[in-house]
Amino acid sequence: MQAADDTPSGSNPMRGPAFTKKAEWLRGLGESNDVVMSSRVRLARNISGFPFTPQASRLDRTQILEACKHRILNMTTSPSTQFMWIDLHEIGREDRNLLVERQLMSRQHAKGKLITGKGGLDEPRSVAVLTPDERVSIMINEEDHLRLQTIRSGLALGACLEEANELDDQIEAGLDYAYHPRFGYLTACPTNVGTGLRLSVMLHLPALKLTGELDKMRRAATDMGLAVRGFYGEGSESSGEFYQVSNQTTLGKSDDMLLREMEHEIVPKIVGYERHARKNLLSNRREMLEDQIWRALGTLRHARLMKVDEAMELLSLVRLGVLTGIVDDVTLEQVHGLLLSSQPIHLQRTLDEVLTQQQRRAARAQLIRSQLGCGTSGGKTGGTAGGTSG
Repeated sequence: MQAADDTPSGSNPMRGPAFTKKAEWLRGLGESNDVVMSSRVRLARNISGFPFTPQASRLDRTQILEACKHRILNMTTSPSTQFMWIDLHEIGREDRNLLVERQLMSRQHAKGKLITGKGGLDEPRSVAVLTPDERVSIMINEEDHLRLQTIRSGLALGACLEEANELDDQIEAGLDYAYHPRFGYLTACPTNVGTGLRLSVMLHLPALKLTGELDKMRRAATDMGLAVRGFYGEGSESSGEFYQVSNQTTLGKSDDMLLREMEHEIVPKIVGYERHARKNLLSNRREMLEDQIWRALGTLRHARLMKVDEAMELLSLVRLGVLTGIVDDVTLEQVHGLLLSSQPIHLQRTLDEVLTQQQRRAARAQLIRSQLGCGTSGGKTGGTAGGTSG
């Protein structure tokens, strides 16, 4: 890992000050933050003269990485921020998964490519994270040579796009992008050709699920050419009724057109549907709603073993309870903090132990009980080597 001054840190990148703050997407601020957890803009770019990453040789990838590293670490940032450079092929699986849990890169980028006979992940790939706020990250040698993303709390696609374009201009001033005068930016996947722009929002839609209208919304989104994915994006399942909704194609549409469709037309409609469903539940099915929410809170406050997916589902219901005024002794800050700290790698780093799956489930339940006011004594959870699932 290297900082903006290109000085090796020599320490575990995930234990530094940049990764101790609450993640940007969980700050609970911004427009429509009751439904829109976060907004994200991603730009896909490739360097002229090199094959796309899936077809690039190890030498190609190394040269791409070094060119991007030199450019990114020498860009001008504000006095209070700097880019942290992390070579993913040189750190362990848990460190990579921690970056995924913080929404700073994709699962695909964390996995990399297994080199048979060499004992592990060996393909050159990196991520640069703007610290300390983590609003910007740049993946190097993912599906495209560069994937720049900006993320903000609430509905803030316009602000994300403005920041992404400013950084993109800085990078392009030192790198020659693959660009066609007719088709626009050239990308590994044809659906990204053109602007290379992906606009996405993470939505919390528990009321639509409870009223049975979620599938209808998903079908409507698909009919409008949108992708609806799970908590960790492409290839992931939904946990706790958190969904990422994004545009699928970019060719033939300008940045302004895509932004207008998403921020001013599509997302407000979905927000309106979820808010209407919440009002409907409060007016017509309040007893059922209260039962679901209080059962969830009771389980969180008393369970002794807790899987991560179960924690997400229950915390989702409690978040709905806080927002509807049914729960008044838990804050959104507590819920948001637990959504992150209960994830497998964050849990292990919080306890500074390597835990087995069973130990993680017990530790997660204990952490949640303590945060929600029902902590119990029971001794320290012992740490032995184990996997990272659950």
